[in-house]
Amino acid sequence: MLGRKTKEEDEVRAFLGKGAEFNGKLMFSGSVRIDGDFKGDIFGNGTLVIGEGAEVEADIHVDSVLISGAVRGQIDVKKNVKIYSPGQLLGDVNTPSFSIEEGAFFEGACRMTRSEAEIHSLPLERTALGEKR
Repeated sequence: MLGRKTKEEDEVRAFLGKGAEFNGKLMFSGSVRIDGDFKGDIFGNGTLVIGEGAEVEADIHVDSVLISGAVRGQIDVKKNVKIYSPGQLLGDVNTPSFSIEEGAFFEGACRMTRSEAEIHSLPLERTALGEKR
């Protein structure tokens, strides 16, 4: 991957590998990948990647979640939730964008809302440019 520039938020800041277990609270900025077992709460500004084989039991509050493993808990996400096969999610989701790949599993309720920033972005941009409505 020579010459490929990555955004700071794309760089994996922490990694919990297969066979590792963690109980507690995870707080992060950037991207975090979990391939092991995690129980607790997760808060972050960035992307949480749940790898295949991972088992996560947590309430999650992040920007984006990419799920290929098993997740049980409540998810509150600012940008998007994606569940890839063979991923599974058991719990309620609050997100503006939600996608499930064929072969993935979801059981719970989904509430799709826009964040306050998304709702007000266009009028604020017009005002900043001096345009009238």
